[in-house]
Amino acid sequence: MNTRMPGCRVLLLVVSLGVTPAAQQQPASGPTRPVIAGVAHAAIQTSDLARARAFYGGLLGYAEIAPAGRPHLAIFSVNDRQRLIVRDGLPAERDERFLDLAFETTDLSAMRAWLVAHGAQPGEPSEDADAGGRRIAVTDPDSHPVHFVQLNRSARAMVATPDLRLSRRILHAGLTVKDGAAADRFYKDALGFSEIWRGGRPEGTINWINMRVPDGTDYLEYMLFPAAPPDRRQLGSAHHVALLVPDIQQALETVRSRTPPDDRNHRAIPQIGTNNRWQLNLFDPDGTRIELMEPWTVR
Repeated sequence: MNTRMPGCRVLLLVVSLGVTPAAQQQPASGPTRPVIAGVAHAAIQTSDLARARAFYGGLLGYAEIAPAGRPHLAIFSVNDRQRLIVRDGLPAERDERFLDLAFETTDLSAMRAWLVAHGAQPGEPSEDADAGGRRIAVTDPDSHPVHFVQLNRSARAMVATPDLRLSRRILHAGLTVKDGAAADRFYKDALGFSEIWRGGRPEGTINWINMRVPDGTDYLEYMLFPAAPPDRRQLGSAHHVALLVPDIQQALETVRSRTPPDDRNHRAIPQIGTNNRWQLNLFDPDGTRIELMEPWTVR
């Protein structure tokens, strides 16, 4: 396809105001919250690891880190600090496909002390080769497993030659939220996340709230379901990973070149989201949504 998408891109310039990082604004007494730098990984379960490999490795173009003696696991390098972890064994009757969402921190012991001081009950730190370092686990108010990972910085991302990655960054991940105020008490009040955008459909409603990590630009997207819980289809779309792409048209052409015409992802059509950015929704073999998004707003 050579036809360009309509609309002009507007570069959003971020001006530094010299604000002290949130991790350095804590009071002298008591534990100090360490840096929370961004999304470290998303772990997803699949019913067919071979088909999942074709999607995450073939279509998305990520090189696989092959753990020795782990035939039921595939780990894909997005970049030096981010990865997608896919495990098999998804039962046919299970609607939930997300296993955990992880954020990067610089000091796991300090992170655990901070969580305990704020009423959470994190597990003990443990080595986790799948996550790429040491981690602790906690549960958020909606019972989602949330991990904090102190990455082993000596590990480097595996990149295929030639580099076939459709995207080189996880921009955000979405989790279902029943009570926004309860989620805020955990993510905003305890962890220091800050709201950067909210919107919904139809206009005037709020379905989504974007919460940026305190020491980076990645963010968590609240997918609000205040009434009935989501069904299987809704859950697959709500629990998602968003990958940043510089040009949605180029991404679309790559997707179509890597999929047959009868494939669902081949027929995907870009759209301008409520946040006024070009987006393209892809789905893995079990219906988990992978969203491609441009960094620019359109006019």
